[in-house]
Amino acid sequence: MVDQKTPADAAAPVGVPALRERLTRRKPVEKLVAETSDGTGLQRHMGFWQLSMIGIGATLGTGIFVVLGEAVPVAGPAVVLAFVLAGVTALFSALAYAEMAGMIPASGSAYSYSYATIGEFMAWVCGWCLMLTYGVSVAAVGVGWGQYIDELLHLTTGLSLPGAVLAGPLEGGVVNLPAAIVVLLSMFALLAGVRESSRVNAVMVAVKVAILAMFVAIAITAVQDGNFAPFMPMGMAGVSAAGATLFFSYIGFDSVSTASEEAKNPQRDLPRAIMFSMVLVTAIYCLVAFAAVGALDWTGFVDGETSLAGILTLVTGTPVWAVVFAAGAVLALASVVLVVLYSQTRILYAMSRDGLIPKAFSTVDAKGTPRANTVITSVFIALLAALVPLGPLADATSIGTLFAFALVNVAVLVLRRTRPDLPRAFRVPGAPVTPVLGVLACAYLMFSMSPSVWAAFGAWLVVGLAVYFGYGMRRSALERVPASGV
Repeated sequence: MVDQKTPADAAAPVGVPALRERLTRRKPVEKLVAETSDGTGLQRHMGFWQLSMIGIGATLGTGIFVVLGEAVPVAGPAVVLAFVLAGVTALFSALAYAEMAGMIPASGSAYSYSYATIGEFMAWVCGWCLMLTYGVSVAAVGVGWGQYIDELLHLTTGLSLPGAVLAGPLEGGVVNLPAAIVVLLSMFALLAGVRESSRVNAVMVAVKVAILAMFVAIAITAVQDGNFAPFMPMGMAGVSAAGATLFFSYIGFDSVSTASEEAKNPQRDLPRAIMFSMVLVTAIYCLVAFAAVGALDWTGFVDGETSLAGILTLVTGTPVWAVVFAAGAVLALASVVLVVLYSQTRILYAMSRDGLIPKAFSTVDAKGTPRANTVITSVFIALLAALVPLGPLADATSIGTLFAFALVNVAVLVLRRTRPDLPRAFRVPGAPVTPVLGVLACAYLMFSMSPSVWAAFGAWLVVGLAVYFGYGMRRSALERVPASGV
């Protein structure tokens, strides 16, 4: 058969791939796997428990400490059901992540999975979305950490931090100092090495699970049946709306997959760690929500500002337990910053190794730590957290996450069809129906977002396209003839 070329293809210089070929070129699964075990990159230190702590550390954070107070007025006591609904929706993508992570243990997570199945251009878009998701998420959690520091200071001394150091210049302050500090502290923990930072994270996760268990143990003593009636005051529509809000309490589980190249036995441990962290976090969320709405009538949450620490004060009649809880929340949010910052550096590591961003991001030291990557990323995010009001940009991280989740589900479908021979340590049950449901669920939540969020997301994508066509496409490791000059 004669190969018919389009005019654009025919015009391409000899030896240089045509634009269409460049956009759709894929990185073979075997090459991705080989790069993770060549002994020149990241070092394998982590077992099942360390990987699980990464998933729990990244997921169990702002969702339960902040978003619960916003979801209860929407769903009423049925917020417990909303957590289940959100968890089931996230589970579709978690199952897809588990299958892909077991097959392709690469630190690029959804970016690497897309590169192997859909092509370089969509992989770049996915990676660019993950940059937004992880980077702005770290900054947003850093801002929340500063607020908990201020609350803890007020509970213990009656004083508060000056507004000038709790808000950036565009919000009427000078610099959000606590937000920058927690990011830089996490940077130093990561520079100490994977073993050391994983130990720090494990301690923080243990603390946050302990304080949430403490909350449940205290609040459950004040649970009253009457607080659950009516169970669904806003009907199923309220439960669905709250579920959409609470979905973002679950998005941290994908951080497990970014640790693929530092896992001792990724094919066995990654799927188990992803599913274990999802199940444990969902159980904790539901228990905390049940105790909270059982101890305080749901109308008490109507202002959206009622905190778990406040409920402890109401139940016990003393601020002592609220102080303990606020102190634990400070550590809890710090663990989110640490793990999500770690995940950001590993996504950039994978993209740099593929040539799409500068090589400095994939250079590692003797410990296997990408030091330049960690410092550059941390300083940039610290400045973002300290100076810039997040607003719609922070909301846009949700679209970026959902887009990446959808692509992972698509990757499962593509590899099931094109590479059924590949060994799979874990298989998504109910495929192809389950991955299709995962794509539809992500699309539904994406299109339920406001135009302002879409505008911020669109602006981010325009910048990403400029970077890809101006730099990444020509520097790609899959480019047959490297571009000269820049």
